[in-house]
Amino acid sequence: MTEPKKLFIKTYGCQMNVYDSERMAEALGGQGYVETKSPDDADMILLNTCHIREKAAEKVYSELGRFKGLKAEKPDLKIGVAGCVAQAEGEEIMRRQPMVDLVVGPQSYHRLPEMEAKTRDGEKALDTDFPEEDKFEKLKTRPKAKRGPTAFLTVQEGCDKFCAFCVVPYTRGAEVSRPADRIIREAQDLVERGVREITLLGQNVNAYHGAGPNGDMTLAGLIWELNKVDGLERIRFTTSHPNDMGDDLIEAHGTCEKLMPYLHLPVQSGSDKILKRMNRSHTAESYLRLIERIREARPDILMSGDFIVGFPEETEDDFQATLDLVEEVKYGYAYSFKYSTRPGTPAAERPQVKTHIADDRLQRLQAMITRHQREIQDAMVGRTVSVLFEKPGRQPGQMVGKSEYLHAVHVSDADVASGELRQVRITASGANSLAGKLL
Repeated sequence: MTEPKKLFIKTYGCQMNVYDSERMAEALGGQGYVETKSPDDADMILLNTCHIREKAAEKVYSELGRFKGLKAEKPDLKIGVAGCVAQAEGEEIMRRQPMVDLVVGPQSYHRLPEMEAKTRDGEKALDTDFPEEDKFEKLKTRPKAKRGPTAFLTVQEGCDKFCAFCVVPYTRGAEVSRPADRIIREAQDLVERGVREITLLGQNVNAYHGAGPNGDMTLAGLIWELNKVDGLERIRFTTSHPNDMGDDLIEAHGTCEKLMPYLHLPVQSGSDKILKRMNRSHTAESYLRLIERIREARPDILMSGDFIVGFPEETEDDFQATLDLVEEVKYGYAYSFKYSTRPGTPAAERPQVKTHIADDRLQRLQAMITRHQREIQDAMVGRTVSVLFEKPGRQPGQMVGKSEYLHAVHVSDADVASGELRQVRITASGANSLAGKLL
């Protein structure tokens, strides 16, 4: 019997890359690969890259440099680069790192089996096209392996918003939505394999407009169809744009039983001047009114957001407007970053805020976000929440899961297994998690 080849995938960045890595592993599974957790015993190393952070490409080249010795020891080892850095850099990756055998963009990973075969014949393989065929349908899945209780499911890719700081339209392409029936089939397959909670993914997920039985379907329509899937207990979605938060989606948050009371809705800044410079096409006031409507539909919803500080031309007054917005919304979670230039984006050419000023603003913003997060978490003590348990905790006898609000919750000395959905009374609030007792 032929020994299986071993595949090591390192995934950077967003949840969509996590999903893509799973599908790439499935695609190469048909070529006889099984995944390994160590690059040292791999027959193929695949870096699934992200281009969102500063100097992302340089970090990939640095990572590749670490594999030079391994490649010298194992000449048959194949090394590939996938994802958004692959899309942006293309042939440059092979020019700078000749040991790289394969470069594939995020829209072409369904072609991995053919590309891998080329590398086995001693050829280099490069594909950064935006093909017309549906990559999801082209993939052949492996035998139905058991899955954990939660999974990501990509429903939409690409972005047409062209925010001044963002490379996504250039690396992922224009907005494209998958047909609803194919998403439903994939969700049913995941449930059959043990999944109880699905997070729908998209660069602009609430701009979803996939083909349905009666014309294009909105994200709310898709959620209502998924609500009918037996065995699926929870539905989430990310990442949303304020401009695409339609009335039907707001209503679904108040009426759809399986849609969890958690919403990630990035605003980026509280200053209308900066929002305009960012090409965000919404105002602070329109965003706040939108939050009001969402909370009217689902009063207990936990809000999450994204912020960029130190954006070109941001003044102290602009930053104060961001603090004012955060103080009004009170996010349960928020992700905040200091602006860094992305080559090829409009904002990269504008006058930059001095580093020490941006650093100070980021610290002040994060202090406020942390305070709100802790207040919201502390207020959970004494409440009863529904927890989907996922894995053992760090302590003996401890199990960890997520509440409907996405809080990490752990219980001790409890007879509960991964995949169980149980009611838990919260007894304590820690730095980043809650403790409770099973009811």
